[in-house]
Amino acid sequence: MNRDSKIVKTSIIGILGNLLLVAGKAIIGFIASSISIILDAVNNLTDALSSVITIIGTKLSSKKPDKKHPFGHGRIEYITSSIIGMIIFAAGAIAIYESIVSLVNQEKATYDIYSFIIISLAIVVKILLGLFFRYRGKKLNSDALKASGLDALLDVVLSVGTLIGAIISYTTGLSLEGYIGIAIGLFIIKSSIDVLRESVSKIIGERSDGETIKQINETIMSFKEVSGVYDLIINNYGADRNIGSVHIEVDDNMTAKEIQLLEREIAGICYEKYATIMTVGVYARHEDTPEIKEIKNNVLNVITSYPEVLQTHGFYCDLTKKVISADIIIGFGCKNENEIYDEIKEKIKDLYPNFDVYIVLDRDFTLSQIEEK
Repeated sequence: MNRDSKIVKTSIIGILGNLLLVAGKAIIGFIASSISIILDAVNNLTDALSSVITIIGTKLSSKKPDKKHPFGHGRIEYITSSIIGMIIFAAGAIAIYESIVSLVNQEKATYDIYSFIIISLAIVVKILLGLFFRYRGKKLNSDALKASGLDALLDVVLSVGTLIGAIISYTTGLSLEGYIGIAIGLFIIKSSIDVLRESVSKIIGERSDGETIKQINETIMSFKEVSGVYDLIINNYGADRNIGSVHIEVDDNMTAKEIQLLEREIAGICYEKYATIMTVGVYARHEDTPEIKEIKNNVLNVITSYPEVLQTHGFYCDLTKKVISADIIIGFGCKNENEIYDEIKEKIKDLYPNFDVYIVLDRDFTLSQIEEK
């Protein structure tokens, strides 16, 4: 059974479990005239709807790439998580509204022992469903399932609050349902914002997992022909759907055939081991003659005089064609990177006016993660 089928199967279990809870709580809620139990039932109904959305999202995200979407449809999963976050938010808002209404109307519920038994059983079922969703979500790397698991565990908090309020009302006649509902509603809204923040962040585009980046870097560096790994970029288009690029530094005496074989090996292992389609570019490393070494030192002295520059790589000097080239990475916190770039290029040009100077301004896509050992 593949990943998508497992996600769908897990979601179907969630739908059936939540519909069972909806039926039980709705019956008890109307019999006892309890607004908190009825809201609890409505909340379980939104959970069932979340599972339906997860199934739809999984089906859509598994669609094959097409002409309009050559990177596939994997990011639909993140949109699904956002929708589930909105549903959680709506459930919290409804809980607060209905709780305020019950306080204004001074509604009181009447419970019996069977109400407590059913609510307690519902709490146990919801805990099991929440843990099951969280476990499957982590195992299958599904944000939608993890969001549903969080929603289910938050429902446990809601149900426990409902049970406590019912017990207090039953034993003392004091009705706290409205206040408990408001507090739980606020807690649910806060959690929904966390879910939305995470899913939106992934839609925008986050850094890849730091540990995976380090492993890819170490894997590529394990090839004896590679003396440096730079500009490693991983773009995520859904779970296990990555497209990346990287520059490797190799000796400039390697033949095109040798470079091609090396590039194919690196791309192959990245695909098999890290589910990443990797494009490999090359920086040539030449033997430093005294003249080139002097030029290199002078260029690096100019670049490293700026503390905003995190790294310099890809230096190459061709004395015959009169070309100097290098890449620099400036930290994200720098507010005047373009000015620094222009100054660096101008200073190098002043040192070597007869050379064409090419400086490429790179981004810190993964550098910080690789260096955090």
